[in-house]
Amino acid sequence: MEPKWLLLLTMATLMEVGNAQESVKPLVKIVKGKKVCDKGWSQYCCNQTISDYFQTYQFEKLFAKRNTPVAHAVGFWDYHSFITAAAQYQPHGFGTTGGKLMSMKEVAGFLGHVGSKTSCGYGVVTGGPLAWGLCYNKEMSPSKVYCDDSYKFTYPCTPGVSYHGRGALPIYWNYNYGETGKALKVDLLNHPEYLENNATLAFQAAIWRWMTPVKKNQPSAHDVFVGNWKPTKNDTLAKRLPGFGTTMNVLYGDQVCGQGDVDSMNNIISHYLYYLDLMGVGREEAGPHDVLTCEEQKPFTVSPPSASSS
Repeated sequence: MEPKWLLLLTMATLMEVGNAQESVKPLVKIVKGKKVCDKGWSQYCCNQTISDYFQTYQFEKLFAKRNTPVAHAVGFWDYHSFITAAAQYQPHGFGTTGGKLMSMKEVAGFLGHVGSKTSCGYGVVTGGPLAWGLCYNKEMSPSKVYCDDSYKFTYPCTPGVSYHGRGALPIYWNYNYGETGKALKVDLLNHPEYLENNATLAFQAAIWRWMTPVKKNQPSAHDVFVGNWKPTKNDTLAKRLPGFGTTMNVLYGDQVCGQGDVDSMNNIISHYLYYLDLMGVGREEAGPHDVLTCEEQKPFTVSPPSASSS
C-alpha cells in the first residue's frame, strides 16, 4: 500500500495536469514588455503544453518493449505518470520553451537520456536495442550501497539503506537522494525506495534534475538545450556549445564527455535521434555533429573519488 503522502501528491498533481491541459487558449497581455497569461503561469503558458503535441500513442512507440515479460519494471512506467510529472515543470519552460519544434525536441532529448539509462536492450534484441527504454526502474544487482560518509553532516546515510540507482534518470549516492528529496519535499534520504514505488515521483525527480543546475555557476540541461545558456569564453575554449551534446556534459561530466567517440555517449545520442524520428520531428533537426556530441568537450564536473565510500 502506498504511503498517504504519495497518494496526496498524485491527486494534487492530477489537478495541476487538468489545469495545464485546458483546451481554452490563455488570455495573453503585454506587461512591461513581457507576455503575461491568465493561467497564473509565466510566459510559457502562451505555448502548447506537452500533451498537445506528445500523446499516448507516441509514448507507446518510444517505449514499445517496456511491458514485455522479460522487462524488469512491467506495469510501472506509463504516459499518464510522465504527463502528470511534466505538468509541474511546464510553467518553468519544460517542453514549453520556444515554438513547437523546440518543445518537441526537448521532450525527445530528455526522454533520450531516460531511455538510454533505463534500457535493457542490447545486441540484436527483438525490436532493436533502442526499443527497450524504461525496462528498469532500479539497479538490479548493486555492487555497493553508495554511501559517502563525507556527507554525514548534511545527508547522512540511513543504516541498512542502499543508495543504488533508482528512477527515470537513475539517482546514486546518499547526497543525491538527499538533495533531490529536499527539492521535492520528499524524504528520499531515508526512503530512496519511493522512486521505485511511484512512477510519477520517479519522472518528477528526473525532470527536476534536467531543469536544475548540478552545481552553482553551471547551466541546467534544460537551459543548455533550449538556448537560454550563453557560453563564456572559457566554455568556448572547452568546446562546450548550446545543444544536446552539452546536456550530457551537464548530467554526467567526465563519465561520458571528453573521452572521444565512446559507446556510453553514442548510446544516449542514438536514443535521442530514434525518438526524434518516432515523434515525427526527424533526426535531421538534431543539428550538426559538434552540437550532438560531447566527445571533445572539457567536462563540467569530475567524478569524485570513491575511497571514502561504500
